[in-house]
Amino acid sequence: MPVVGDDTPLAQSLATDTRRRLTLTGTRFPRPARTRVMTVANQKGGVGKTTTTVNIAAALAQSGLQVLVIDLDPQGNASTALGIDHHSEVRSVYDVLVEDVPVADVVAPCPTVPGLTCVPATIDLAGAEIELVSLVAREQRLARALATYLEQTPVDYVLIDCPPSLGLLTINAFVAASEVFIPIQCEYYALEGLSQLLKNIELVRKHLNPALHVSTILLTMYDGRTRLSSQVADEVRAHFPKEVLPTSIPRSVRVSEAPSFQETVMTYDPLSSGALAYLEAASHIAARGAAQASTQEESS
Repeated sequence: MPVVGDDTPLAQSLATDTRRRLTLTGTRFPRPARTRVMTVANQKGGVGKTTTTVNIAAALAQSGLQVLVIDLDPQGNASTALGIDHHSEVRSVYDVLVEDVPVADVVAPCPTVPGLTCVPATIDLAGAEIELVSLVAREQRLARALATYLEQTPVDYVLIDCPPSLGLLTINAFVAASEVFIPIQCEYYALEGLSQLLKNIELVRKHLNPALHVSTILLTMYDGRTRLSSQVADEVRAHFPKEVLPTSIPRSVRVSEAPSFQETVMTYDPLSSGALAYLEAASHIAARGAAQASTQEESS
C-alpha cells in the first residue's frame, strides 16, 4: 500500500490551511479610526452578497470588533443567517425607512456571535420601494437614521446587505455608506452587469454622496479545479488590482448549509475551508482600514 508523503498536493494544502488557521484564530483585528460603513452590492443575483455580508460580519465580530448588519433585502436572508426573528410582527428596517422609527428600537443582537447586531428585514420591505417615492428626502432616509444611531452607539463596521436590484433601497444603501463592497463569483457571467453597477455608483457619488467609492471586491465561489475560475479571477484582478482582496472564497457545502441552521459558517463549522477563507478576507479588510487610518493621520 503506497504511503502518502508530506510533499503531496493534499498534504501541502492541509499544512497551509493549518498555518493560516493558527495565525488567524484568536487574533484581534485592529479597529478603524472611525466607523466604516460598507454597502455590499451587486445587481446580479446569486453571487454571494448575503453570504458574504453575514460571514464577514461574523468574522470581524469574533475578532473583537463591534459590527452592525443592516438587512435591506425583503427576503430577509441575512436576518435568517444571523438567527434574528423577522416575521411580519417584528419591527424592522421598513419601520426605520418609512415610519421614522429609530434604528436603536429595531436593532437585535445575534445570539451566536457577541458583538454582532442586526437590523432585520421583513416582508413589509417589499412595498417600501413604492412607499418611499412620495416621502421627503427619500434617498437619504437610511443615512440620516444610521447617522443618529452611530452618534449614540460605538460601532466599528456597518455592513448593508442589498437586494439584487438598483432601486430606491439600494440607493438608500449607497447614500448611507462611504464604501461599496462587491462580491463577484468566479464564473462566466461574473463581469456582466458590473459596468452598469459602476455607472450607478458614479451617479450616486456625483449627485448624492461624494464620498462613495468601490473599496473592496471579493471573489466568491472559486473552484481551483477549473481553468474558468482562474481566468475570471485573473481578469477581475487585472481590472481592479487595488480593490480585489488577496483571498478568494471557495465553493463550500458548509457555507451553503449554515443558513438552514440559522447560523453563519463561522459558528456552524469554524474549521471548514469556507470559514477560514472568510476569516482571512475579514482580516484583510480590517488591515486595510487600519492602514487607511494611519495614512490619514500622517497626512493631517
